[in-house]
Amino acid sequence: MIKKFSLHCIEKVLFFIGIFLLTSEILKQLLLTFVVNNGHYNLWYFPFQFCSLPMYLLVLYPFFHTEPARNTILGFLSTYNLLGGIAVFFDTSGMHYPLLILTVHSYLWHILLIVTGILSGIFLVQKSVPMTPLSCSKNIKRQPTDASSRRLLPYFSRITLLYILFALIAEYLNHILDPFGEINLFYINPDYRMEQIFFVKIGELYGNNSAILVYILATISGAGILYGAWNLMIRFYSSH
Repeated sequence: MIKKFSLHCIEKVLFFIGIFLLTSEILKQLLLTFVVNNGHYNLWYFPFQFCSLPMYLLVLYPFFHTEPARNTILGFLSTYNLLGGIAVFFDTSGMHYPLLILTVHSYLWHILLIVTGILSGIFLVQKSVPMTPLSCSKNIKRQPTDASSRRLLPYFSRITLLYILFALIAEYLNHILDPFGEINLFYINPDYRMEQIFFVKIGELYGNNSAILVYILATISGAGILYGAWNLMIRFYSSH
């Protein structure tokens, strides 16, 4: 499967997924505001949750022209957001809305997170291992890759710093927007009890702040496992 994808093809698919996510999110916000909430905006649905990040990263990706920046985005999507897309299906209670179309949109959104994460990982494997994949365009040819230009995934520390940056932004938004309504971006607002599956028990036993800390560390650990899996795949293809 990996050999049948080209870099150019994956780039186009990822960009179109980003456009779809952005467009559908705008429509979702309009429906929530003017149909569900009678013209009042609900901060609970502010579009900066953990699973909202691919929408921004995929649309902005073409504007980053350096390989380290692009690889960091791909590494983030293939680890942290792939984890988010998978984990949400262990507890789907937060994916249901008063309107059926919004519920369908939520399920489709998280399925696309998984697709995006897999494609991003394949992209990095392709960039790291010389192959001859099919192209989306007959006029596009894969550039030859020599041993000196091949690299493994970007450093996990760099990807994790990006996650921490987003988490800090989310917490800052939680702080400044809290007086204006209910908001719990990234589910790390200390003013709201942790209700994520498994972590809710930690909150009951050791306090909400402990649950938030364990939640963040578990997210980093889960992303680290996926990072290791992609690295193993790169090493496997390199040796074959």
